Amino acid sequence: MSENIEKIKCLIIGSGPAGYTAAIYAARADMKPIMYTGMQMGGQLTTTTEVDNFPGYANGTDGTAMMEDLKKQAERFGTEVRFGMVTNVELNDKVGGKHKVIVDENKEIEAATVIICTGATAKYLGLESEMRLIGGGVSACATCDGFFYKGQEVVVVGGGDTAAEEATYLANICSKVTLLVRKDYMKASKAMQHRVDKTENITVLYNTEVDEVLGDKVVEGVRAVNNQTKEKFEIPVTGVFIAIGHTPNSDLFKGVLDMDETGYLITKGKTTKTNLPGVFAAGDIQDKEYRQAVTAAGTGCMAALDAERYLGALE
Repeated sequence: MSENIEKIKCLIIGSGPAGYTAAIYAARADMKPIMYTGMQMGGQLTTTTEVDNFPGYANGTDGTAMMEDLKKQAERFGTEVRFGMVTNVELNDKVGGKHKVIVDENKEIEAATVIICTGATAKYLGLESEMRLIGGGVSACATCDGFFYKGQEVVVVGGGDTAAEEATYLANICSKVTLLVRKDYMKASKAMQHRVDKTENITVLYNTEVDEVLGDKVVEGVRAVNNQTKEKFEIPVTGVFIAIGHTPNSDLFKGVLDMDETGYLITKGKTTKTNLPGVFAAGDIQDKEYRQAVTAAGTGCMAALDAERYLGALE
C-alpha cells in the first residue's frame, strides 16, 4: 500500500454519461473531481455504434465518440480522468467523515465525497456469434436501437417484464416481432402478457432458445431450437434484442450501501443520496427503470449538485 494518501474533495467512480456529467458539474463547482474510469472507459455506450437519441446530436453520433466528447468537456473544466479500477472501499457513516478508497489494490485515496457511477452490465446469452455481432444487429436495448429496424423483422429473447415491454415497444416500429421464451410460460406480469397477446405483429414461441445468431458482419437471422423436441429452425431477421436483464456493478458496495434484492443501489427520494453521508449514486447503478444515456446524465448532474450542497453545509 502506498504511504502517501491522496486527499481530495470529490471522487467519481465510473465513466459513463453519469460519471462524465457529474464530473462536468463538480469541476465547474471547483470541487476538483478525480475520476477513475474502470476497465471500460466510457461505459456501456462505447459498445453502441450509433446514438441517435441523445439531445444535441442532430445527425446522431457514435457511442465511443460521444463518450470522448464528454470526457474532453469534463477535462476542460479541470476534471482529472484516470484509467484505473477501485478495488476496495471503506465508507464513513459520519457526517463530514472521510471515505477511504483503494485503487488498483495499491493506491489509497481519502475523499470528502464519493459519486458512484459504476453502471450495470447487460446480460447476454454467451454465444460467440452473439457477442461478435453486438453493434451489428445484436442489442440489449430496444429503446436505444429499435429505431434502426423500422419496418423490419426482429427477434426478442426473454420471458420477463423487460422482454414483454421491449417486444411491444418494437412492435410499434417493426413489421414483425418474434419473442423467444425459454420456458413454457412467461415470467412477465399478467398485464404485460396481455399487452403481448393483444399485439397482432408479435409471435411468441415457447420452449425456444437461440442456438446461433446468423450473419457475418450484420445479423441476417437466428437459428433457434425447441428445447423439448430439439428441432432447429431458422428465423430471418435483421435485429436480435436480448432482454434477459442487467447486473448492477455493485459488488464493491455489498453490506455497506443499501441496495435492492437485485443489487441496485437505493437512493433517497428524488435525490442521489445513499444511506451514507457524502456518498451519492447516479446512472444505471441506481436506475433499473429507464437505463438511458440522457437519464444517466441527468442523475450525474444531480449527484454533483447533491455533493456540492453536502460540502457547503459542512463549512
